[in-house]
Amino acid sequence: MRVLVLGSGAREHALCLSLAADPSVTALVCAPGNAGTASVAEQRPVATTDPVAVTQLASDIGAELVIIGPEAPLVAGVADAVRAAGIACFGPSAAAARLEGSKAFAKDVMSAAGIPTAGSFVCQTPEEAAKALDVFGPPYVVKDDGLAAGKGVLVTVDREAALAHAAACGRVVIEEFLDGPEVSLFCVSDGTAVVPLLPAQDFKRIFDGDAGPNTGGMGAYAPLEWLPPGTVEQVMSSVAQPAIKELSRRGTPFVGLLYIGLAMTSAGPKVIEFNARFGDPETQVVLALLETPLAGLLYAAATGSLAEQPPLRWHEGAAVTVVIAAANYPGTPRLDDAIYGGDQPGVIHAGTRRDADGVLRSAGGRVLSATAAAATLADARSAAYRLVDSIELPGGQHRTDIAWKAVTGKVAIPAG
Repeated sequence: MRVLVLGSGAREHALCLSLAADPSVTALVCAPGNAGTASVAEQRPVATTDPVAVTQLASDIGAELVIIGPEAPLVAGVADAVRAAGIACFGPSAAAARLEGSKAFAKDVMSAAGIPTAGSFVCQTPEEAAKALDVFGPPYVVKDDGLAAGKGVLVTVDREAALAHAAACGRVVIEEFLDGPEVSLFCVSDGTAVVPLLPAQDFKRIFDGDAGPNTGGMGAYAPLEWLPPGTVEQVMSSVAQPAIKELSRRGTPFVGLLYIGLAMTSAGPKVIEFNARFGDPETQVVLALLETPLAGLLYAAATGSLAEQPPLRWHEGAAVTVVIAAANYPGTPRLDDAIYGGDQPGVIHAGTRRDADGVLRSAGGRVLSATAAAATLADARSAAYRLVDSIELPGGQHRTDIAWKAVTGKVAIPAG
C-alpha cells in the first residue's frame, strides 16, 4: 500500500514510524514532514491546507491511502477533495471536522445526542461573557470557539483574566469547571462503526504540578491502570457511538479519528472537548503500544470496512513520552538552536529541521518528545527521562512529573 501522511509534527513522525513498520506499506511519503520523518519516509513539499495541492500530490505519487494529521487541513476541506478524487482518506470532511473547528458546534452535537458534558454558554460580547462567568463561578473555563493549537483554553480563578481572554478571542464558549483527572480516548471510525484505542493521559500545562499556561501538551502515558473497570465501554456507549450516530444523522458522517477529552468527575465521565484527529503527545504512547498493523486499521476506516476487522492487539506494558520544548514556549519560541542526541531511537521529532551542514536544529515550540515503553509504567517513565537527559537543547524545557502521580498511586477520581 502506498501511503501519504500529511503534516510535520510529532504526531506525523509517530504515525510514520508505525506505518514504516507495517509490512503492507510499500511506499511512505510525508508532506511536508520534519527532520524525524525524513529518516523513515520520502519528504514532499506541499501547502497542507490547499485541497487542490494535496490531492494533486496524492495522485502524483499514486497514494492508496491519505492520512491527514493536523486539524487545519481537515477544517479546510482537504479530506473532501482527496475522497472526491477517488483516493481513500483517513480524516473527516470539513463539515464533520467542525466538531473540533467550533466548540459551539461540538456542544450542539453533544446536546442533541445526550452526551454528558459541562454546562455552557456561547458568548460573543463582553456582557454575555460576564453573565456566563457569574452563572458558573470560579474556576472559570473560557474556550476560544475556533482552532487554537491546544492553547485557546483558559482555566483561572481570576475573573478579569477570564474576561480579557474572552475579549481577545471574540466568540467563546464559557462552561462550568469539571472536577477530576483528565483522560484522552482515541476512537477510529468509518462513519458507522467505532473502535476505541487505549486510553491515555496528557499534561497540558507548561510547568510541574500543572502550573503555568496551557500548551499543546508536555507529555503523556498509557495505559491508565487507575481507571475503573468498564470505563471505556461506558464512554463508547454514552459518548463515542452517540456522537458518530448524530453526525451521520446530520448527513456528515465522521470518518477518521475521534479524540474524546474526558474529565473523570464525581458524576462519571464527562466530555471536555472533541478533536477530529490524533492528539499529540498521546499518539506517541498509544501507537508505541499498538501491535495491530496501523495501515490496515486506518484503511478499513477510510473504506467503510471497520466492522470487519479483528479485535485490536496491544503490547503488554506501558509507554511514557516527555516533551522537550524550546525556550520561551508557549510564548514565541526561540528557534534554530542546535540539538544533540535527537536522532536516537525513541526520540520523536516535532519542531525540527536539518541545516545545510546536517546539524539538527529547533524549528518550533515543542521540539522533541522522548518516548519509551517498558513492562511497567515506572520503568517506562524512568527510561523516558533517561532519554531526555541524553538530549541537549540550549534553553530547552520539560516537565519532570509526567506520569508521577500514576506511578505513585496518587491519581484520584472524586467521590460521587
